[in-house]
Amino acid sequence: MARNIYIASAEGDTGKSTVALGITALLARTVTRVGVFRPVARVADGSDYVLDLLLGHDGVDLSYDEAVGVTYEDVHRDPEAALATIMSRYHEVERKCDAVVIVGTDYTDVSAAAELEFNARIAANLGAPVALVVHGKDRTPREVARVVEQASNELEDSHAHIAAVFANRCNPDQLDQIRDQLPEGLCMGAIPEDPLLVAPHLGQLMEAVDGELLAGDPELLSREVRRVLVGAMTSENLLAHLKDDAVVIVPGDRSDAVLTLITAHSAEGFPTLSGIILNGGLVPSETVSRLVAGTGSSLPIIRTELGTFETANQCWNTRGRLSRDSAVKVDVALSLFDRNVDTAALGALLDVARTDVVTPLMFEYDLLDRARSSRKHIVLPEGDDDRILRAASTLLTRDVVDLTILGTESALRQRAGELGIDIDAARIVSPSDPEYVEPFAEKYAEIRSSKGVTVDHARDLVQDVSYFGTMMVLEGMADGMVSGAAHTTAHTITPSFRVIKTAPGVGVVSSVFFMCLADRVLVYGDCAVNPDPTAEQLADIAISSAETAQQFHIEPRVAMLSYSTGESGSGQDVDKVREATRIVKERRPDLLVDGPMQYDAAVEPTVAAKKAPDSPVAGQATVLVFPDLNTGNNTYKAVQRSAGAVAVGPVLQGLRKPVNDLSRGALVQDIVNTVAITAIQAQGLDA
Repeated sequence: MARNIYIASAEGDTGKSTVALGITALLARTVTRVGVFRPVARVADGSDYVLDLLLGHDGVDLSYDEAVGVTYEDVHRDPEAALATIMSRYHEVERKCDAVVIVGTDYTDVSAAAELEFNARIAANLGAPVALVVHGKDRTPREVARVVEQASNELEDSHAHIAAVFANRCNPDQLDQIRDQLPEGLCMGAIPEDPLLVAPHLGQLMEAVDGELLAGDPELLSREVRRVLVGAMTSENLLAHLKDDAVVIVPGDRSDAVLTLITAHSAEGFPTLSGIILNGGLVPSETVSRLVAGTGSSLPIIRTELGTFETANQCWNTRGRLSRDSAVKVDVALSLFDRNVDTAALGALLDVARTDVVTPLMFEYDLLDRARSSRKHIVLPEGDDDRILRAASTLLTRDVVDLTILGTESALRQRAGELGIDIDAARIVSPSDPEYVEPFAEKYAEIRSSKGVTVDHARDLVQDVSYFGTMMVLEGMADGMVSGAAHTTAHTITPSFRVIKTAPGVGVVSSVFFMCLADRVLVYGDCAVNPDPTAEQLADIAISSAETAQQFHIEPRVAMLSYSTGESGSGQDVDKVREATRIVKERRPDLLVDGPMQYDAAVEPTVAAKKAPDSPVAGQATVLVFPDLNTGNNTYKAVQRSAGAVAVGPVLQGLRKPVNDLSRGALVQDIVNTVAITAIQAQGLDA
C-alpha cells in the first residue's frame, strides 16, 4: 500500500499549492513513483490549476483524468455516492504509486464548515493523515493558533488524524512567534508571504481587460506584475512614481506618457516595467507608433476599450496563481518551502523508505542538495544568453551556488528585469574591466611566455569571455566555470588546457556523461574530448571516470569496452583495450575493472553469465569506458534518443580546477545541473 498524506485547509487562499508542491518535490527525491490525487476538482476539463501544477512535476506520471475523483456537482448531487467514487478512483492511483499527495478542496463552492467536514471524511476513509494548512496573512500569531485549534477539533470530530500543521503566507517578522504558538510535534513550518506567488502575469491582465498586444515581445507577457500604476500625471511626475515590475495604465492618446515610459524602461537607473496598458480604445498616432517601433523596445504595449477606472479595477482584482508555466514562481515556492519547513521531520512523518532505484529526478535533486551543502562560486561567461540568466535565477533562488556572470551590468540587469527573473545576488563583471584585464594579461603572458605570448597579445586575449572566466578560476576568484551555451567546445575548454592544466598524476583531460536511465545512473567516458586515446590515455580516462563516479555517489565498477569480450577477439583495437585494462589494474588495484568487454556483457546479467561468468564487473558495470570518441559519442546519443535517457554532461575531469562545457542546445535545467556538478567537483578538490 502506498503511503499518503491529505493536504487540507479550513478556508480559502491559504497557499495550499505551495505546501503540496513542496511535499511532492520532497517525495520525488526518495521514491520512484509519486502520485497526485484531487478528490474534488474545481472542474473536470483539465483546468484545475493546482492539479495541473502538480501533474507537471517531473516526478509524477499520471494523466489529469486519473488524478481526479469527482466534481463539486457530483458532491452536491449525492455526497455518499461521490465519496464512494472518490475512494474507488483513489485506489486506482494508489496501486500505481509508492506515495500519494492528496490535495483537498479550495473553498470556492460551499460553506467552509461543510467543506472541512467533507475533507475530513475523505481523509478518514482513505486512511490518510492530514496536513493542515492555515494562512497567517493579517493575523497575529495567537489568531493563527486559534484557527489551527478550531480546524483541528472539527477534523478530529470527523475522525481524521492530524499529523502536521503548516502556517503559510505569514508575516516574515513573526515566523518564530507563529511557530511557538502552533502545537508541539505537529508544526512543520511557518512559511512567509511572498507577493510574487500571488502576482498575476501580464497575459492574465491582458485577458482581464479584454486587451490586445499592440507592440513588444509576446514572450514577455509571461512576466509577473507586482504593481499596477495609473499614469494620469505629467511625464515628469510619472517618472518619479515608477516601480520595478509595474504595469502602467495610461490613456491611449497620451503619446508623451508612452514615449516617457518606453525611454525610462530601457534607461539605466530607472525601474524595469512589466508593460503598458493603453485604455479608452485609443492608440498613439501613426507617427508616434513608428517612433515606438524604431526604439526596438521589447516592452509589451496592450490596448483595451475599457476606461481608466474599469481597467485599473480589473487589474487590481486579478490574482495570480502558482503554476508550472512560471519557473520563477516554482523556484520561489520550493525555496520558501525548503528554507522554512522541517523537511527531516516531514520525511520521517511520511516514512517512505528510500529505494535503491535512482531516477533522473532523484539524481538531479541530489546534485542540487550536495552543491548547496557547501556553496561554491561559479563563473558563467555567457551572460548575454537568456538561458544563462534563467538558470542563474534558479540557482540563486534555490541557494545552490554563488555566481559571477560576465557581461555589461546595466544590459544584463535590464534583460533580467524584462524576463521577470531575479539575479540581484549575482556579481556581474565586464570582461573589459581594466581592474581585471591588466593583472590577467600579465599572468597569462607569464604562463605562456615559452610560447612567445606578450602582455600586449595577452591583453586582447583575456578579454574573450572564455579566457576571462578561466583566468578568474585560475586566480581563485571563482571555484569553477561553466560555458558553451553559445560557444564551441574548443572555445570553452582550450583556455583551461593552457592555464589551469591537468591535476597531478593525470595524463589527459577527458570527459564523462552521466546517463540517467529510468532506474539507475551510468557513467560513460570519454564521449566528448579525446578522438583516439592510446592505451595509457585510455587507462587515465578509466581511472578518472571511476573517481568521478565515486564523487557522485555511484559505486565504480569499470567495464573497458570493445567489440569482443575477454579473450574471444584479437587485433590492434582489442589489444589496446586489453593493455589499458592491465594498466588500470596495475595503477589502481583497489578498483573493480575488467575488459575488453562488449556493451551487452557489461550491463546485462543474463549475457554476462554466458560471456564472462567469472568477471567481477560484467552484468553490473556502472562506469563504461569507450575505446574511442567515435564509439562513445554515437553510443551516448543513441541511448539518449532511443532509450529516453537523460544525458548530463559532458563533465570534464582531470583539470586542477573544474571547467565544464555545455551543449549549444542546452536547456535551462541542463545548465542548472552542470553548474551543480561543477560546484561538487570544486568541493571534492577542496576535500
